[in-house]
Amino acid sequence: MIDLSGLTQPLLDLLSSFGTGVLGTGGASDGLRSTSTNLDQIYQQGRNSINGVNTAWDGQAVDAVTAKALRVQTSSATLSDNGTEMATVVDQAAAYVQTGQKELDGIVNSFLSQVTALGPSLGTPVGLTTVVASAIDHIGQGMGVVGRVQDELGTQTAAIQELTPAPSSTTLAGVSSGATNLLSSASSSGLLSTAASTGSSVLSAMGSGLSTAMSGSTSGGSKTATTGGTSGGTGGSTGSSSGSSTGSGTGVKITLPDGSTVEAPNEKAATAVRSAIGAVGTPYVWGGNDPQSGIDCSGLTKYAYGEAGVELPRLAQEQHIGNPQVSPGDLQPGDLAVWDGHVAMVVGNGQLVEAGDPVSISSIRTENSGMEFYGFYRPTE
Repeated sequence: MIDLSGLTQPLLDLLSSFGTGVLGTGGASDGLRSTSTNLDQIYQQGRNSINGVNTAWDGQAVDAVTAKALRVQTSSATLSDNGTEMATVVDQAAAYVQTGQKELDGIVNSFLSQVTALGPSLGTPVGLTTVVASAIDHIGQGMGVVGRVQDELGTQTAAIQELTPAPSSTTLAGVSSGATNLLSSASSSGLLSTAASTGSSVLSAMGSGLSTAMSGSTSGGSKTATTGGTSGGTGGSTGSSSGSSTGSGTGVKITLPDGSTVEAPNEKAATAVRSAIGAVGTPYVWGGNDPQSGIDCSGLTKYAYGEAGVELPRLAQEQHIGNPQVSPGDLQPGDLAVWDGHVAMVVGNGQLVEAGDPVSISSIRTENSGMEFYGFYRPTE
């Protein structure tokens, strides 16, 4: 007599080792979303601190503080966005496992139903042949489910790796002692250290959760369904896409030359930033309007926004358009820094691009050769 339990056991082992895909409350995805919420709070506290510092003081020291703090803001926003997106990926991976588990359960029940339906004929040569053929068919179906889910989880693992940011070299601890004192009211340095530690723990938990959801080995020569853990990769998006930043959530992401990912308030601002960055290296020519032949400060911003379909006045001191004036803590890529004889464009991550000799990117500032600083403005509003 054929051992029916031996035919059924590979399917049962496959089902029991597959996992349910249920991560549970407080799991990896919940942890990632919680970390993103904490980072959002850090972002808002940093924004308020930047505005407070610039209201109380001015000068080169405050410019340095602002540039450093804005870089931290960029890191915070990027980590928050990536954490939320990672949580979505983890949930999707868990859903794939749950679907596969239900399919395997159905395959096992289908096989048992066919065996039961054979009744008394089960002990006949025809019945035994039918059972063996059915077992082979159902095990094949089960292996197909495992293979498909493995492929799906491979895609999710790749997505996680792309979203895992490289360690940031910018922290508030790196700000000068004077800057630290100015920002101490927000306790931003401690919060960032806590967030970084929490984020690292959550990423580890996420990798563990995914592995647990699809871990174990199967008997009878079945494949093992597993997921790879997360590994460090370079974060950020390339090109541009609709984003969900800590800001408005309706902007356009841009990858800067330094590798950081920032979010412009709209496509026009993003186009202007890309155009201005594309002119880096252009020699300074007074009155110049074209990166091909040379350009000056207002010529650069006029050209860049012209590429976006926004008309700016020709003179630098007349480009203070947009209402209301933008506070330093609320700066976004595409905003203009306007003096009474100079203009530059904010590109994000505490930097601006401007026509010098040549066009270059430098840290954001409000001081410029003793000129009167008019403020920051957003031409697209």
